[in-house]
Amino acid sequence: MHRNGKNLLNPPRVLALGLLVVIGIGALLLKLPVATATGTSISFVDAVFTATSATAVTGLTVVHTADTFSLFGELVILALIQIGGLGFMTMSVLAALVLGRKITLRERLLIQESLNQNRIQGVVRLTRSVLLFTLAFEGTGAALLAIRLVPDLGWGRGVYFAVFHAVSAFCNAGFDLFSASLTAYRDDYLVNMVIAGLIIFGGLGFAVLLEVNQMRHWRKLSLHSKLVLSSTGILLVFGFAAVLLLEFNNQATLGQFPVGQRFLPAFFQAVVPRTAGFFTLPIGELRPVTLLAMMFLMFIGASSGSTGGGIKTNTFSVLLLSLYSMLIGRAETSAFRRQLPPTTVFKAFAVSSMSLMLVGVAALILLATEKASFERVLFEVFSAFGTVGLSTGITPSLTTTGKLVISVVMYVGRLGPLTLGFALAQQAKRRGQAWHYPEETILIG
Repeated sequence: MHRNGKNLLNPPRVLALGLLVVIGIGALLLKLPVATATGTSISFVDAVFTATSATAVTGLTVVHTADTFSLFGELVILALIQIGGLGFMTMSVLAALVLGRKITLRERLLIQESLNQNRIQGVVRLTRSVLLFTLAFEGTGAALLAIRLVPDLGWGRGVYFAVFHAVSAFCNAGFDLFSASLTAYRDDYLVNMVIAGLIIFGGLGFAVLLEVNQMRHWRKLSLHSKLVLSSTGILLVFGFAAVLLLEFNNQATLGQFPVGQRFLPAFFQAVVPRTAGFFTLPIGELRPVTLLAMMFLMFIGASSGSTGGGIKTNTFSVLLLSLYSMLIGRAETSAFRRQLPPTTVFKAFAVSSMSLMLVGVAALILLATEKASFERVLFEVFSAFGTVGLSTGITPSLTTTGKLVISVVMYVGRLGPLTLGFALAQQAKRRGQAWHYPEETILIG
């Protein structure tokens, strides 16, 4: 009995169920009359979709946030974003620390799983650092945004909007309270750079931020941090070049602006596919090839242990490194003079394969239930899996089946396909295997 109970409560299952509980509570709160604006109401499916999108820090919406929800409803969404971004276990530890309660070993294991750490040592200290970093980044971002928003909206509304969008950006959520995201601030360097900066830092991962803050020297950084930082930089440059070149003469997007005003929106639109759904260009007017490039970025997503989704930058880096090693005939996979264990490479391929299968199955279902074109459906699914929140405009018109499918994809995208797989599988006790099947080769490729 004890053994079965232990298996039922392994860390991946606790995280999977905990995320569902948070979504359920959020949906019930958003369904309350006090959560919606006067004269408006939402269906339970829409409440579940919105709660899932907020908790999974995605930003896809079937209703307009500012027009549909009251202040109470917006605060519920903001709380779900913060819980989803930091992880409910991190918030639980915060409550325990405030109450002066000791953190148990089981809770430390849950924190380790939640923050995607390899070691249990120092996870409580890391949690404290996560909270401090979050407050510092969100507070600084809100203060900088208030410089622009307070003169535009007044003190009360300006400060509230600044806090809401700073939290949404750092948690890589993409929820906004404007009528058309940040298009009104397309040429505003302060707003664009603050939001982009929060998205980038939130997507690096707390372990990387903490290590950079402590080491402050490239040679002393761990292999994980080096891969995250280098891949993030490369993907940002790739995204900026792709959006700028592919949309440069598109009169519906960059082409309508003077040449000097095309670079900032191109950069901003290259940052947001890294799992935050703000936009300053009309996504529905982007060329199909640009949408394809964004799907690629959304699938990769942010980094492990961050507030973002996707297969993660370090996973993508390991894939490329292992493919390179195979092409040059090298048995081991290495980077920055460090060798990666085979289990890491296997895990990277497992995550990528499971993610592609999830995206493929979801896209097939939506193509059967929705009236949108193939590229718009595929873009929606990639956006949901990467917990990005960008959309070509088909989200509000999704059928009930479509909304539920996208909700499941957002949930798995935030939790991680491998974590969900571990949660559903029986955890067998690891022990040495006394026998092996005979080995036989097969043809590949």
